[in-house]
Amino acid sequence: MSVRYTLNLRVFWPLVTGLGTALVCLCHVLRGGARAQAADGADGGFPLLPAAALLLLGYGLLRCRHAVRRRLLPGPPRRGRRAAGPPRPRGEPSLGVLLQSYYEHEVRLSPHVLGHSKAHVSRIVGELVRAGRAHGPPGPGPGGALAPAFRGDFVQVGSAYEQHKIRRPDGFDVLVPLRLPPPVALEPRSLGAEPALAPAFRGCFVCALRAPPGASGGRWLRDCRPFADGFCVDAGGRRLLSAALVLRWFQAHLQRCLAAVRYGLEGRCRVSLSPGGPERPPTLHILPCRTDYGCCRLSMAVRLIPAVHLGDGVFLVAPPPAPAPAGPPSELPGGLRAEALWSVNTSRQEQKLLGWLQERAPPGACYLKYLQLLKALRDLGARGLDPMAAAQWGRILSSYVLKTVLLAVLLRDRAAERGWDEAHLVRRLEELVQFLRGCLLGPQTLFHCVLGPHGAAAELGPLPKVLREAAPVDLMAAFDRHSRELAAARLLSTWRRLPQLLRAYGGPRYLVMCPPPQSQRTQGFPEDEP
Repeated sequence: MSVRYTLNLRVFWPLVTGLGTALVCLCHVLRGGARAQAADGADGGFPLLPAAALLLLGYGLLRCRHAVRRRLLPGPPRRGRRAAGPPRPRGEPSLGVLLQSYYEHEVRLSPHVLGHSKAHVSRIVGELVRAGRAHGPPGPGPGGALAPAFRGDFVQVGSAYEQHKIRRPDGFDVLVPLRLPPPVALEPRSLGAEPALAPAFRGCFVCALRAPPGASGGRWLRDCRPFADGFCVDAGGRRLLSAALVLRWFQAHLQRCLAAVRYGLEGRCRVSLSPGGPERPPTLHILPCRTDYGCCRLSMAVRLIPAVHLGDGVFLVAPPPAPAPAGPPSELPGGLRAEALWSVNTSRQEQKLLGWLQERAPPGACYLKYLQLLKALRDLGARGLDPMAAAQWGRILSSYVLKTVLLAVLLRDRAAERGWDEAHLVRRLEELVQFLRGCLLGPQTLFHCVLGPHGAAAELGPLPKVLREAAPVDLMAAFDRHSRELAAARLLSTWRRLPQLLRAYGGPRYLVMCPPPQSQRTQGFPEDEP
């Protein structure tokens, strides 16, 4: 993504006026001192009256400039015939101007601060995982000497590393690959072809234990029994690797690693670990105390996600919580248990796909800017919702769903790569909104960009066999029809009232031409809207 700095004129011109006034006053002082030395006994005092006059003159010029800019910002006034109907309010900017202003003031991240935040995260997480590799598997814990261990590296995933994070660089996702003991081999299998399984679970995988090639079955079972007892569950007569048990061990091991490195980090930052839940990874909180970067004193939250490497940059991680209509875990068919389910993470393939699209993009194309504005539109749509409705809205329109929408639209017609610059911002953003609405209502299907019928990411590199043979995954199939219809109506209502929301919630003060609403419920959404 091409990121450029912009000049903040609201700060620049007052600063220039003040510096100019100070220079003029300094010249007057120096000139008065020279005259005092030339004329014996002459009074070389500070000329207060001219300095005060210069200050008033600078303030008057600043106010005049502000008034002229406010009047001329939307463009030259129309002359000639007036349009019929109610007159347009004077100085009301267009939707494109509002979107650009909202992006610059509320959405866009400073690449300078984002880079420093990522440097802090890489340094602290790197020390933590190296300590986990050095300590090795603990003796008295689950699995004993056959417990997993940290591989010693980590994988940076998520919007912060794909250059489309918005607002604040305070949240990061990091995969921590695990090294399984040598006698343990896994046999992953996709659940997409299970007809009795709820749609919410068809994108999941299970990992059964299997003997390595050439190993004796009876001896291998005896050798792997400590690992199977500590990290597997029985399902349908097979021992399946449990994501819940691995996550529980991972949190305990992280606490031990953090205790080992905490003393060395005291002079640089404060670190703490928030434990996760059965389906939520732990979060590492970092607050820099003494830093080489004077601009970066942000509190950062890093989600540390244990991952099992399948090969070719594909990992298995604990699945996110399923929606309520998917049914309780006791209703899973075939003797399956919820703690034995895994979700696939293909962030490496998606990063390659985004980079491939940007390399082929024409000059001026800003694909990731459209994704950032689409995420900002989702956040504006959540305004005024109660906590439960806002959480459901965020699950349906998650960042991954919005990224998949952008990739699907870009790959749908590869000849239409032109027109993704800033000049077509409103038209292209409306196209993305309409495509997302169609996916919510059913005429279109939003497939996983890798686990889809035409996985575009497969063209950029090899995929493991288990992913090539997996059934297509519809990202919207996990949600019931009523929730999707409500989300589609809310999305369309947000787009139609976008100018009101942008004037109410963001941008510089000179773009707000109307008084702010009195309550959150009335900020762009009447009572009869969903």
